[in-house]
Amino acid sequence: AGVATAWASPPMHELQWLWWLAAAAWVAGGALALRAGPTHWPSLPRPLRIALGLALLAVAWWALAQARIVGVNYLLSVLCVVWMADIAAYFGGRAFGRRKLAPQISPGKSWEGVASGMLGVLVLAALWLAFDQHVATDSASLFTQLRHRFGVASMVLALLALVAISVVGDLFESLIKRAVGVKDSSALLPGHGGVLDRLDALLPVLPCALALTTV
Repeated sequence: AGVATAWASPPMHELQWLWWLAAAAWVAGGALALRAGPTHWPSLPRPLRIALGLALLAVAWWALAQARIVGVNYLLSVLCVVWMADIAAYFGGRAFGRRKLAPQISPGKSWEGVASGMLGVLVLAALWLAFDQHVATDSASLFTQLRHRFGVASMVLALLALVAISVVGDLFESLIKRAVGVKDSSALLPGHGGVLDRLDALLPVLPCALALTTV
């Protein structure tokens, strides 16, 4: 019942504090975890690790439900930020990657890949803004809401920040896998690193996007 209510109820703007709290937790906690490295994760008490994982999933699910309530166009634009950043980073990293981002956690990631992901998202934003101007949709996209609320320059900075926090989510999941000594988080998606590899970047981006656009 609670899940259905969260998905079908009107947007809860009073939850903005939750999105900002989640964003701050990801920035601070993610930075500390990545700085500590994979060897420190197993030292945390098991109940604490389980509680942390459940909390991250619960907040992300609630944010997903709220984004869907805002509108399909809005939700799809948030999802596409993560997907475009991931795709552009992969191809950009393969083509230009030289400087490793976090070799002890995820050896395949590079600073050039991150830059490619950011560039890809900015191109996506330009195309989506043009789409929003010419096609009637059920809601304003993430890009349109950011531009209307902050202006073009701040919209660009906000999108770059979302790409950066998506990288933190990706690295955090890689850190956990290395800490527990597994390659894939599951075998449900062979060749794709497991289910969490499709969700890791969404965990921080969903609440952060709502924090930036919820009034």
